[in-house]
Amino acid sequence: MQKLVNVRSLFRLGMALAVLAALGLPPLAFSQGCALCYTQAAASGARIIRALRSGIIILIIPPLSMCLAAMVLAYRRRNQFHQADVSLRAGADW
Repeated sequence: MQKLVNVRSLFRLGMALAVLAALGLPPLAFSQGCALCYTQAAASGARIIRALRSGIIILIIPPLSMCLAAMVLAYRRRNQFHQADVSLRAGADW
């Protein structure tokens, strides 16, 4: 019972640290912006800003779709090699 309490407290501590990291990291991520890019985008008109936003969306779609396709493929084939082990164990039943 004591071990279960320790595992729960470690899990809660890990979750608290993950939440704190998630809340603390976005300002660090925003500080990586290029000053020249920011001033050029701010000085441009609304059409250019919309074009930049749509360009970002268009550039993110191919890598995201490839990653999702790889995950789906891995999920579908997760038991492809595991079934051969099951048939070997059934024959060694002596």
